[in-house]
Amino acid sequence: MLRIENLTKAYGEKKAVDDLSLNIRSGEIYGFIGHNGAGKTTTLKCVAGILGYDAGEILIDGMSVKDQPVKCKSALAYIPDNPDLYDFMSGIKYLNFVADIFGVSAQDRQERIRRYGDLFELTSDLAQPISAYSHGMKQKLAIIAAWLHSPKLIIMDEPFVGLDPKASHLLKEMMRELCDNGGAIFFSTHVLEVAEKLCDKVAIIKQGRLIKSGTMEEVKGDDSLEEVFLELEAE
Repeated sequence: MLRIENLTKAYGEKKAVDDLSLNIRSGEIYGFIGHNGAGKTTTLKCVAGILGYDAGEILIDGMSVKDQPVKCKSALAYIPDNPDLYDFMSGIKYLNFVADIFGVSAQDRQERIRRYGDLFELTSDLAQPISAYSHGMKQKLAIIAAWLHSPKLIIMDEPFVGLDPKASHLLKEMMRELCDNGGAIFFSTHVLEVAEKLCDKVAIIKQGRLIKSGTMEEVKGDDSLEEVFLELEAE
C-alpha cells in the first residue's frame, strides 16, 4: 500500500530523513517511533505530498507521489499533530467542504457524518464555528474528515494527543476496522504502550535514519517496546 524507498530530505546541510526505506502493506497498522526531531513528521509530510524530497521514491498503491500527486492524495488522508482547520467555518461546513473535494456522494457523506459525529459525540456541535472548538473537538473533527472518503491509506502524526479516553478507544477501533477491510495506517506516536498493543509493525527512527523495524514481536522480543526504544536511543 505504501512503499518508501531510500527517502532523503535535507534542510540545508542537515538531513532530517536519511535514506529511509519502509513497506506498509494493506491490512497493517504501522507505528513510527522516535524522539522529537528524529524525522517522523518530515517523513509523514513527504508521504502526504506536503513536502518535496531530495532523493528516493514514495509509492502509494503503486503510484508515485512525485509523478501522480493528485491520484495519491485522493487515495489517502492525513491528520497532522496540530489540526489547522478553517476556524471561520462551522464543523458541518468543513466536513461538506472536504466531502466536496473528494467527490463523496450526498448519501454517503450524510451517513458517514451522522455515524462518526454520533460516535465522537460531536453531532450537536457541528453547527458551531470551529473557532469555538476545544483542541480535542478539533482533533475529533479532523478524524471524521479523514474517514469521510473511505481512504485506502491514513497518515497520522500523534493522533491521540488531545483525545479523551473514550475518543482514543474509538479511534483505535476505527483504525483496526479500516485495516481489516484492506486499508493501511502509518502513524507516529510517543505513547509507546498504545503502539505496543495496537500496531502490527513498528519502525524506530533516530536522527533521520531507521535503526530497527519489523513486527512488534521482532522489534521488542521479550522486552517492552519502551525498554527497547530507550536502549536503542542510548546507543
